[in-house]
Amino acid sequence: MISSMETTEHVRESFLQLWSRLGPLWGIPPSTARVHAWLLARPEGADAETLCRSLGLSRGAVSMACRELLDWGLLSSGRPSGERRVVFRAQDDLEKAIVGIIRTRKRREWDPLLTAVRDWRRELEGEVGEDATQLRRLFADIEGVVAMVEATARAFLEGFVIRKIGLKTILKAARRKESTA
Repeated sequence: MISSMETTEHVRESFLQLWSRLGPLWGIPPSTARVHAWLLARPEGADAETLCRSLGLSRGAVSMACRELLDWGLLSSGRPSGERRVVFRAQDDLEKAIVGIIRTRKRREWDPLLTAVRDWRRELEGEVGEDATQLRRLFADIEGVVAMVEATARAFLEGFVIRKIGLKTILKAARRKESTA
């Protein structure tokens, strides 16, 4: 019979494996996603040496992963009183994590794309011919879609969507439903 601790560790490891595979779909390298999952599964957090030892990653890989996750707003870091080591903790507020992800994706992907498309459209303004017309149409369509996504992201980041939906309320309701099931 498997003990409760063995079951917990098995589930944690399965979670780490899945999160590592999903990370690239979100624009996060597998090792970075693995660090994130490890920290998500342990609310006490950990220092870089513990992460290296536990995940079998180099110090450089852990350092890069933590920097990336801090940039995404998915980790926080701090020094315990009287210590030199830095302890990393996963963002456990889902609302803040989602905002961090959207803000970073917007800054890294949508903003540069929108800027480039607008620049290209300006460059093509005086051009005639079927190719230029087709490119202008393509860029106008891309700009429209990206601008719509950007406006939705901006509304979300400014809090309107969160207040309207009540993400924390939805999470509480889901947890209540799960506990009664």
